[in-house]
Amino acid sequence: MTRLCLVFLLLLMPTFSAAQTPLRVFAAGAVTPTVKEIVETYTRASGTKVVITSDTAGGLQKRVMSGEAGDVIFVTAPVMEALQKEKRIVDGTRTDLGRALIGIAVRAGASSPDISTVDAFKAALLKAKSVSYVNPAAGGTSGVHMEKQLQTLGIADQLKGKIVYRTQGSLVADAVATGAAELGITFTSELQPNPGVKVVGTIPASIQLPTIYTAAVLATNANMPAARAFLQLLASAEGAAVLKRAGLEPLAGAR
Repeated sequence: MTRLCLVFLLLLMPTFSAAQTPLRVFAAGAVTPTVKEIVETYTRASGTKVVITSDTAGGLQKRVMSGEAGDVIFVTAPVMEALQKEKRIVDGTRTDLGRALIGIAVRAGASSPDISTVDAFKAALLKAKSVSYVNPAAGGTSGVHMEKQLQTLGIADQLKGKIVYRTQGSLVADAVATGAAELGITFTSELQPNPGVKVVGTIPASIQLPTIYTAAVLATNANMPAARAFLQLLASAEGAAVLKRAGLEPLAGAR
Protein backbone atom coordinates (compact mmCIF):
# COMPACT_ATOMS: atom_id res chain seq x y z
CA MET A 1 0.00 0.00 0.00
CA THR A 2 1.46 3.40 -0.95
CA ARG A 3 1.89 6.13 1.64
CA LEU A 4 -0.55 8.32 -0.32
CA CYS A 5 -3.35 5.77 -0.12
CA LEU A 6 -2.63 5.04 3.53
CA VAL A 7 -2.74 8.75 4.38
CA PHE A 8 -6.00 9.07 2.46
CA LEU A 9 -7.64 6.31 4.44
CA LEU A 10 -6.25 7.49 7.76
CA LEU A 11 -7.66 10.95 7.12
CA LEU A 12 -11.06 9.40 6.60
CA MET A 13 -10.90 7.20 9.69
CA PRO A 14 -12.52 9.74 12.04
CA THR A 15 -15.41 9.91 9.58
CA PHE A 16 -16.20 6.26 9.28
CA SER A 17 -14.15 4.02 11.61
CA ALA A 18 -16.56 4.54 14.46
CA ALA A 19 -19.50 3.29 12.42
CA GLN A 20 -21.15 0.29 14.00
CA THR A 21 -22.57 -0.99 10.72
CA PRO A 22 -20.11 -3.04 8.61
CA LEU A 23 -19.46 -2.01 5.03
CA ARG A 24 -21.44 -4.36 2.79
CA VAL A 25 -19.75 -5.18 -0.51
CA PHE A 26 -21.43 -7.18 -3.29
CA ALA A 27 -18.82 -8.85 -5.53
CA ALA A 28 -19.26 -10.94 -8.65
CA GLY A 29 -17.35 -14.21 -8.64
CA ALA A 30 -14.64 -13.11 -11.07
CA VAL A 31 -13.62 -10.21 -8.82
CA THR A 32 -14.23 -11.75 -5.39
CA PRO A 33 -10.54 -12.70 -4.85
CA THR A 34 -9.59 -9.10 -5.66
CA VAL A 35 -12.17 -7.71 -3.24
CA LYS A 36 -11.00 -10.03 -0.45
CA GLU A 37 -7.42 -8.82 -0.82
CA ILE A 38 -8.43 -5.16 -0.97
CA VAL A 39 -10.60 -5.62 2.12
CA GLU A 40 -7.53 -6.65 4.14
CA THR A 41 -5.80 -3.36 3.30
CA TYR A 42 -8.94 -1.31 3.85
CA THR A 43 -9.73 -2.86 7.21
CA ARG A 44 -6.16 -2.47 8.49
CA ALA A 45 -6.19 1.23 7.61
CA SER A 46 -9.74 2.12 8.64
CA GLY A 47 -10.79 -0.39 11.29
CA THR A 48 -14.07 -0.81 9.44
CA LYS A 49 -15.42 -4.35 9.19
CA VAL A 50 -16.41 -5.45 5.70
CA VAL A 51 -18.97 -8.12 4.84
CA ILE A 52 -18.59 -9.56 1.34
CA THR A 53 -21.50 -11.10 -0.52
CA SER A 54 -20.18 -13.13 -3.46
CA ASP A 55 -22.54 -14.30 -6.20
CA THR A 56 -22.81 -14.32 -9.96
CA ALA A 57 -23.32 -10.92 -11.57
CA GLY A 58 -26.88 -11.92 -12.43
CA GLY A 59 -27.46 -13.16 -8.91
CA LEU A 60 -26.30 -9.85 -7.44
CA GLN A 61 -28.52 -7.95 -9.83
CA LYS A 62 -31.52 -9.93 -8.57
CA ARG A 63 -30.53 -9.27 -4.95
CA VAL A 64 -30.32 -5.52 -5.48
CA MET A 65 -33.50 -5.35 -7.52
CA SER A 66 -35.35 -7.29 -4.84
CA GLY A 67 -34.35 -4.70 -2.26
CA GLU A 68 -31.36 -6.34 -0.54
CA ALA A 69 -29.27 -3.51 0.92
CA GLY A 70 -25.55 -3.01 0.33
CA ASP A 71 -22.96 -0.25 0.16
CA VAL A 72 -20.68 -1.08 -2.79
CA ILE A 73 -21.22 -3.36 -5.77
CA PHE A 74 -18.60 -4.74 -8.19
CA VAL A 75 -20.15 -6.49 -11.22
CA THR A 76 -20.11 -6.70 -15.01
CA ALA A 77 -20.80 -3.58 -17.07
CA PRO A 78 -24.17 -4.82 -18.46
CA VAL A 79 -25.43 -5.52 -14.94
CA MET A 80 -24.22 -2.13 -13.74
CA GLU A 81 -25.98 -0.45 -16.64
CA ALA A 82 -29.22 -2.19 -15.69
CA LEU A 83 -28.82 -1.03 -12.09
CA GLN A 84 -28.08 2.51 -13.23
CA LYS A 85 -31.23 2.54 -15.31
CA GLU A 86 -33.24 1.59 -12.24
CA LYS A 87 -31.51 4.24 -10.08
CA ARG A 88 -29.99 1.58 -7.82
CA ILE A 89 -26.54 3.18 -7.69
CA VAL A 90 -25.36 6.64 -6.70
CA ASP A 91 -24.87 8.93 -9.71
CA GLY A 92 -21.25 9.67 -10.52
CA THR A 93 -19.77 6.75 -8.56
CA ARG A 94 -19.51 4.14 -11.31
CA THR A 95 -15.85 3.27 -11.95
CA ASP A 96 -14.67 0.78 -14.59
CA LEU A 97 -11.88 -1.19 -12.92
CA GLY A 98 -10.84 -4.28 -14.86
CA ARG A 99 -11.28 -6.46 -17.90
CA ALA A 100 -11.66 -10.23 -17.59
CA LEU A 101 -11.11 -12.98 -20.15
CA ILE A 102 -12.52 -16.50 -20.14
CA GLY A 103 -9.92 -19.21 -19.72
CA ILE A 104 -9.66 -22.96 -19.47
CA ALA A 105 -7.96 -24.98 -16.74
CA VAL A 106 -6.93 -28.54 -15.99
CA ARG A 107 -5.97 -30.19 -12.75
CA ALA A 108 -2.50 -29.24 -11.51
CA GLY A 109 0.05 -31.61 -13.03
CA ALA A 110 -2.20 -32.68 -15.91
CA SER A 111 -1.18 -32.19 -19.53
CA SER A 112 -2.52 -29.09 -21.27
CA PRO A 113 -4.81 -29.47 -24.27
CA ASP A 114 -4.28 -27.42 -27.40
CA ILE A 115 -6.71 -24.47 -27.38
CA SER A 116 -4.81 -22.23 -29.79
CA THR A 117 -7.56 -22.22 -32.42
CA VAL A 118 -11.32 -22.64 -32.39
CA ASP A 119 -10.98 -26.07 -34.00
CA ALA A 120 -8.40 -27.13 -31.42
CA PHE A 121 -10.58 -25.82 -28.59
CA LYS A 122 -13.57 -27.67 -29.97
CA ALA A 123 -11.55 -30.89 -30.26
CA ALA A 124 -10.33 -30.52 -26.66
CA LEU A 125 -13.89 -30.23 -25.39
CA LEU A 126 -15.02 -33.25 -27.36
CA LYS A 127 -12.06 -35.31 -26.14
CA ALA A 128 -12.51 -34.42 -22.47
CA LYS A 129 -14.40 -36.81 -20.22
CA SER A 130 -16.08 -33.90 -18.42
CA VAL A 131 -16.27 -30.12 -18.71
CA SER A 132 -17.34 -27.69 -16.00
CA TYR A 133 -18.63 -24.14 -16.30
CA VAL A 134 -21.11 -21.93 -14.47
CA ASN A 135 -24.73 -22.89 -14.89
CA PRO A 136 -26.40 -20.16 -16.99
CA ALA A 137 -29.44 -20.46 -14.72
CA ALA A 138 -27.29 -19.08 -11.89
CA GLY A 139 -26.70 -15.87 -13.85
CA GLY A 140 -23.00 -16.39 -14.46
CA THR A 141 -21.67 -14.32 -17.37
CA SER A 142 -19.10 -16.89 -18.51
CA GLY A 143 -21.60 -19.76 -18.28
CA VAL A 144 -24.21 -17.97 -20.36
CA HIS A 145 -21.56 -17.22 -22.97
CA MET A 146 -20.22 -20.78 -23.06
CA GLU A 147 -23.67 -22.30 -23.47
CA LYS A 148 -24.23 -20.07 -26.51
CA GLN A 149 -20.81 -20.89 -27.95
CA LEU A 150 -21.38 -24.64 -27.69
CA GLN A 151 -24.56 -24.17 -29.70
CA THR A 152 -22.74 -22.03 -32.26
CA LEU A 153 -19.92 -24.57 -32.54
CA GLY A 154 -22.49 -27.32 -33.07
CA ILE A 155 -21.29 -29.52 -30.18
CA ALA A 156 -23.88 -28.77 -27.49
CA ASP A 157 -25.65 -32.10 -27.93
CA GLN A 158 -22.39 -34.07 -27.92
CA LEU A 159 -21.30 -32.44 -24.66
CA LYS A 160 -24.66 -32.53 -22.91
CA GLY A 161 -23.85 -35.61 -20.83
CA LYS A 162 -20.37 -34.32 -19.92
CA ILE A 163 -21.23 -30.92 -18.45
CA VAL A 164 -20.56 -30.43 -14.74
CA TYR A 165 -22.51 -27.33 -13.76
CA ARG A 166 -21.47 -25.15 -10.86
CA THR A 167 -23.04 -21.97 -9.47
CA GLN A 168 -19.85 -19.85 -9.41
CA GLY A 169 -16.53 -19.77 -11.21
CA SER A 170 -14.57 -20.57 -8.04
CA LEU A 171 -16.60 -23.76 -7.77
CA VAL A 172 -15.71 -24.59 -11.38
CA ALA A 173 -12.06 -24.39 -10.32
CA ASP A 174 -12.84 -26.62 -7.33
CA ALA A 175 -14.48 -29.18 -9.62
CA VAL A 176 -11.27 -29.39 -11.68
CA ALA A 177 -9.01 -29.47 -8.62
CA THR A 178 -10.93 -32.36 -7.05
CA GLY A 179 -11.24 -34.34 -10.27
CA ALA A 180 -14.99 -33.84 -10.63
CA ALA A 181 -14.29 -32.30 -14.04
CA GLU A 182 -11.40 -32.71 -16.46
CA LEU A 183 -11.66 -29.20 -17.91
CA GLY A 184 -12.95 -26.00 -16.31
CA ILE A 185 -14.03 -22.92 -18.23
CA THR A 186 -14.62 -19.58 -16.52
CA PHE A 187 -12.85 -16.25 -16.07
CA THR A 188 -9.14 -16.73 -15.43
CA SER A 189 -9.43 -14.59 -12.28
CA GLU A 190 -11.63 -17.34 -10.81
CA LEU A 191 -9.26 -20.13 -11.85
CA GLN A 192 -5.88 -18.64 -10.88
CA PRO A 193 -6.41 -18.49 -7.10
CA ASN A 194 -6.96 -22.24 -6.85
CA PRO A 195 -3.60 -24.02 -6.38
CA GLY A 196 -5.16 -27.29 -7.45
CA VAL A 197 -5.60 -26.19 -11.05
CA LYS A 198 -3.39 -25.08 -13.93
CA VAL A 199 -4.64 -22.34 -16.23
CA VAL A 200 -3.97 -23.52 -19.78
CA GLY A 201 -4.77 -20.14 -21.33
CA THR A 202 -7.66 -18.09 -22.62
CA ILE A 203 -10.15 -19.33 -25.18
CA PRO A 204 -9.63 -18.18 -28.80
CA ALA A 205 -10.28 -14.50 -29.52
CA SER A 206 -13.08 -15.12 -32.02
CA ILE A 207 -15.19 -16.83 -29.33
CA GLN A 208 -13.86 -14.82 -26.39
CA LEU A 209 -15.97 -12.50 -24.23
CA PRO A 210 -13.85 -9.61 -22.92
CA THR A 211 -15.86 -8.45 -19.92
CA ILE A 212 -15.56 -5.12 -18.15
CA TYR A 213 -16.01 -5.20 -14.37
CA THR A 214 -17.14 -2.00 -12.75
CA ALA A 215 -17.87 -0.84 -9.21
CA ALA A 216 -20.19 1.78 -7.74
CA VAL A 217 -21.79 2.92 -4.51
CA LEU A 218 -25.27 1.47 -4.06
CA ALA A 219 -28.22 3.76 -3.44
CA THR A 220 -28.94 1.74 -0.28
CA ASN A 221 -25.55 2.61 1.24
CA ALA A 222 -25.55 3.30 4.98
CA ASN A 223 -22.18 5.08 5.11
CA MET A 224 -21.24 7.15 2.06
CA PRO A 225 -17.72 8.19 3.22
CA ALA A 226 -16.75 4.57 3.91
CA ALA A 227 -18.21 3.39 0.61
CA ARG A 228 -16.42 6.10 -1.36
CA ALA A 229 -13.13 5.37 0.42
CA PHE A 230 -13.40 1.69 -0.46
CA LEU A 231 -14.22 2.53 -4.07
CA GLN A 232 -11.24 4.88 -4.27
CA LEU A 233 -8.95 2.15 -2.94
CA LEU A 234 -10.26 -0.24 -5.60
CA ALA A 235 -9.41 2.37 -8.24
CA SER A 236 -5.94 3.12 -6.84
CA ALA A 237 -2.57 1.80 -7.96
CA GLU A 238 -2.84 -0.79 -5.17
CA GLY A 239 -6.18 -1.92 -6.52
CA ALA A 240 -4.76 -2.17 -10.04
CA ALA A 241 -1.90 -4.34 -8.79
CA VAL A 242 -4.33 -6.68 -7.03
CA LEU A 243 -6.50 -6.92 -10.14
CA LYS A 244 -3.46 -7.77 -12.25
CA ARG A 245 -2.32 -10.50 -9.84
CA ALA A 246 -5.83 -11.95 -9.99
CA GLY A 247 -5.66 -12.28 -13.75
CA LEU A 248 -7.60 -9.19 -14.80
CA GLU A 249 -6.44 -6.27 -16.92
CA PRO A 250 -6.62 -3.10 -14.79
CA LEU A 251 -8.50 -0.16 -16.27
CA ALA A 252 -7.98 2.31 -13.42
CA GLY A 253 -5.03 3.23 -11.21
CA ALA A 254 -2.55 1.52 -13.54
CA ARG A 255 -0.29 4.52 -14.05
